[in-house]
Amino acid sequence: QVQLVESGGGLVQPGGSLRLSCAASGGAFDALAIAWFRQAPGKEREGVSCISTKDEITATADSVKGRFTISRDNTKNTVYLQMDSLKPEDTAVYYCAAVKSVYCSLIPLYSYWGQGTRVTVSS
Repeated sequence: QVQLVESGGGLVQPGGSLRLSCAASGGAFDALAIAWFRQAPGKEREGVSCISTKDEITATADSVKGRFTISRDNTKNTVYLQMDSLKPEDTAVYYCAAVKSVYCSLIPLYSYWGQGTRVTVSS
């Protein structure tokens, strides 16, 4: 059973940066495609970015393209989401999700989910 633990959320001013981490345990990390999703109050869960196992191919939502960068460190069993130029509309709970697959997607068909970390962008 894969366990995922997110960290790095918090309160940041507009234009600021945060780096979220997703630490995985209980499975072969390099066999997991991993994604970040977010859910704002009253809205549906949205795929933000994901990273595949093969050639670390990534996908990013248009709403964050050019501002958010996903990466993985297989030696640390961790995926990161670097978030720059944050906007108030980025405020949400951010979830890490994983699936045993080569390729990732921004559709929430993932087997394993973390508990989420809250990001608030406000002055």
